[in-house]
Order: sequence, then C-alpha cells, then structure tokens
Amino acid sequence: MPAPRRRKGALIALAAVAAVGALAAVYGVVGASRNAGEPACRASLDLARRLAPLAHGEVAAVTPADEARKLPVLAFRDAAGAPKTLADWHGRTVLLNLWATWCVPCRKEMPALDALQDRLHGPDFEVVSINIDTRDPDKPKNWLRDVGIGHLAYYADPNAKVFQDLKSVGKAIGMPTTLLVDPNGCEIASLAGPAEWASEDAVKLVSAALGR
Repeated sequence: MPAPRRRKGALIALAAVAAVGALAAVYGVVGASRNAGEPACRASLDLARRLAPLAHGEVAAVTPADEARKLPVLAFRDAAGAPKTLADWHGRTVLLNLWATWCVPCRKEMPALDALQDRLHGPDFEVVSINIDTRDPDKPKNWLRDVGIGHLAYYADPNAKVFQDLKSVGKAIGMPTTLLVDPNGCEIASLAGPAEWASEDAVKLVSAALGR
C-alpha cells in the first residue's frame, strides 16, 4: 500500500477512536446526571430505602422510589373551583390519590383513605384525593356524600391532566394511582392499584414517613 494511503487510513482510524471516546464521555456525563437525580430529592430517596421493609401485608404492592425524583407540577381545583397545585402542600407530606367514580377499585378504597385522613391528618400530613371524572362534575361529589366520606377535602381535575402528567413520568399506569410525596414535592413511594389504607400496615408505613 502506498504511504499516502496508509497515512489516510491511520487518520481515519484515529478519528473513529476519538469519536467513540467523545460519545462515551458524553454518555458517561448524562448517565451520571441521571443517576444523581434531583438534588433536592435525595433525602426522599434515603427515606424510601428506610421505608422499604414496611411495604408488606396490606401495603405489599407499594413501591419505594428508586431514584431522587421531583414530581411534575400537578394542577387541579378544590371544591369551590379555586386552582390548586401540589406545591400548595409544600412543607407537608402528602398521600396523593387519583380516583374516579367509574373505577370500582377506587370506590372500594375511598372509605379507607377517608379513615387514614381522619387518623393521621395534621400540620405535617394530608391525604389529597383528586377526582378525574370528565363528565357530570356533581356525580363524584354526590357519591362521596352518599357513602359517608367526610374527612377528605374534595379536589378534582375534570380534564384528567393530572393523570397524564403522572403518566408522562411513568407514575400513572391505571386507576387508582397513589403516591407518597415528601414536603419538597419528591416521590417517596408509589402504588398502582388499591390498598387497605386504614390498615395497621398502612398506618405504620405512613407514620414512619412522618417520623412518628
């Protein structure tokens, strides 16, 4: 092979090695960033790991967070129609629950959520249950009244955007969807499906998250 051709081949090979190295470096930086997660949520990740042994029995399906993740801005409305976001609960731990009257498991677990709210509600904790019925806004209010739900405040998102926003980050697969959220709006744990939230297993899990 003539010398100029050999030199050209060597230069191409060096360029290819350099390109692979650059891609690896970029991937490494991105990967490290993803692994690091949201700095403000590292404490919630530590808490999730401590709570993992308590996810058993009636709350065995609860999944502790596996990365430091801040939840997206979630917008909905209260019973009077005033706008609310999850940020309104900054400084408090929240059990965030999405439900609908057409969802049978949602209706079944609602009395347990109401009982949990009655038992643990305080300056540091609230069950925030958001209805996502898209038709007949009076139907969920009437249903809650008819079954005697009296401790939960009423919140609703008739556009169901809250569900879509959580789905976009892999946190809403079906209904009901429930997340345990720390005072900074960071995920502690999540659950796809219903649970017996009034059980001692659930009370111990949530109480531990509150440091009680």
